[in-house]
Parts: sequence; C-alpha cells; structure tokens
Amino acid sequence: MMFFKRKNIDNSIDMSNLPEHIGVIMDGNGRWAKKRGLPRSAGHKAGAESLKKIVTEANNMGIKYITVYAFSTENWKRPKAEVDYLMNLLMDYLINAEKTLAGENVRIRAIGSRAELSDEMCRQIEKTEKLTADRSGIVMNIALNYGGREELVNATRSLCRAVADGKLAPEDITEEKIEGELYTANQPDVDLLIRTSGEQRLSNFMLWQVSYAEMIFVKKAWPDFKPRDLHECIRIYQGRGRRFGGI
Repeated sequence: MMFFKRKNIDNSIDMSNLPEHIGVIMDGNGRWAKKRGLPRSAGHKAGAESLKKIVTEANNMGIKYITVYAFSTENWKRPKAEVDYLMNLLMDYLINAEKTLAGENVRIRAIGSRAELSDEMCRQIEKTEKLTADRSGIVMNIALNYGGREELVNATRSLCRAVADGKLAPEDITEEKIEGELYTANQPDVDLLIRTSGEQRLSNFMLWQVSYAEMIFVKKAWPDFKPRDLHECIRIYQGRGRRFGGI
C-alpha cells in the first residue's frame, strides 16, 4: 500500500534527502475568497481542504513532522465573527480528525497557549491528541493560539523558576535546555518553511525552530496550494546547499 501511494510522487524528488520537519504558514484564505466574491469563511473552509491534502501527501512521502500555523496570538484582533468561524472550523477539524485522516496514520498535536481557548476546545484537543497518540506516521503540529515570542518568554520563565528554586545554575542554561522548554521539545528544528500568498515574513512563527530553515515563498494562496506544489518546494529545498554556517 505504501508503494502504491509513493509511486505517484514526482521521480525527480530525491526520496533520500527529504526535509524531516516542514513548517507551513497557510496564508491567503481571505484574499482567495475575496477574489471570487465569496465571504472570508469560504476561504478558510477551502484552506482546510488544502490542509488535509497536503498533510496526507507529506505523510505518504515519509515526512516525519509538519507544523501548520492555524491561529496566531495576534489573530484575536480579527472581527469576532471571523474568529468564531475559525474556532468552529478548528473544532470540527479536531472532532473529525479520525474520519478526515482515516487510515493516514497521522499523529495530531496542538502547540500554543491554551489559556485563552474555551474549555470545550481544550477538552477536544486533549481527546484528539490521546486518540492519535499511538500513530506512527507523520506528527502534525497545529499551531493554535501560537506566538513565537510568547513561546520563548514562557521557556525563559520556566528556566528562571528552575534557577530560583536551585534546580539549575545560570551557567548550565544551554540551547538544549531552552529547546526542552519549547512546545516542540524532542522534535527536530524546521528544515523547510513554506509560506503561501506571496508574503515574505515570519509573522512570529517558530522563531527559534526556523533559525536554519530553507524558506520558500509561494505566490499562490493557500487554498490553491496542491500536492504538486509541495513537490516543487521540496525540489527547490533539495537544490540548495545547507552549510549551517560552514563552507
């Protein structure tokens, strides 16, 4: 079955040199809808369909981790109706995860602060994470109420508490210690960062984890991003020299 899925992948892709962790800033849902004379909610719904296809394809290819920017800490500033729709869409995605990704062997995790989320959303996150915890395929991190700066502040506070309690000396704080306090603890850094809709900025996404990521900015809006576009991004990634500061 795995061979059947993989045989449809472009043979120009080096399957021995895949990014281990892909980050995706799914941008352009609203503009996609506006261009078609549709409400922004229609763009978000179409974006959710693209997400299913891309995660499924990444899993079929053997990608181990994918982190998608679903809702940032700044997105609360949007109109209440849009925020409510997004939250309901995310809730439906989590509720239907077993059916939506049936047979795809996807493990789902939510990363970000849960303090501002509803009790219902928090309960569903825990249920979905538990439901998919034993799956051995791709790990899908849904960045929900996520902010890169807030993540680093929280990690710093945790280490400061350890120092204040005498459990850690300041000179013992290392990169590894900081990484252990991030939402993505025990996961590799992002190798490939994809942002759709032509914007070329990080927008507070995974500031630590993308330090050495190859960044690709795609003009297409997220609802138009297809598995073949993922293949093209991976081909571009494989054509770059990753020296990590060396020569």
